[in-house]
Amino acid sequence: MMIEAIRLTLFPAMMAFAATSDLFTMTIANRVSLILVGGFVLLAVLIGMSGSEMLAHAGVAAAVLVVAFVFFSRGWIGGGDAKLAAATVLWLGLGHLADYFFYSSLLGGALTLVLIQFRRMPLPQLLAGRDWAERLHASGGGVPYGIALAAAALLVYPQTEWMTGLSL
Repeated sequence: MMIEAIRLTLFPAMMAFAATSDLFTMTIANRVSLILVGGFVLLAVLIGMSGSEMLAHAGVAAAVLVVAFVFFSRGWIGGGDAKLAAATVLWLGLGHLADYFFYSSLLGGALTLVLIQFRRMPLPQLLAGRDWAERLHASGGGVPYGIALAAAALLVYPQTEWMTGLSL
């Protein structure tokens, strides 16, 4: 029962928190990635995942972290996005990597286009005075890419061994 509760709630809750946090603050706290890593290890141990399989997941996540930090160093993504992508891939594994990055790219592009249009319009009166909305509306402002990363993860997660292995 505890295993099913973790499978059903931890990953989706962290993705929702990361997306919301990025929307409102343009940051993703380190604790999100740390909770995801700790949750993965706990769940992997509880379900009896082999050490070699855990290392395979960790290897893919490490590779993503390296590439994501190259992107961060060039100013293409934020540091929180880099860590979130790596922690997410730890859960998804190599078998779902291509789908995750396909959806992340697609959703990130759509989000960017929506923000470009949003920034061309006057800020709606309803949002005036709200720091997060004004930050999103600012010309030349960043893109809260954590939203796309989290949404892509939630699209892929139902196909992972975590969810297909549920005995509900």
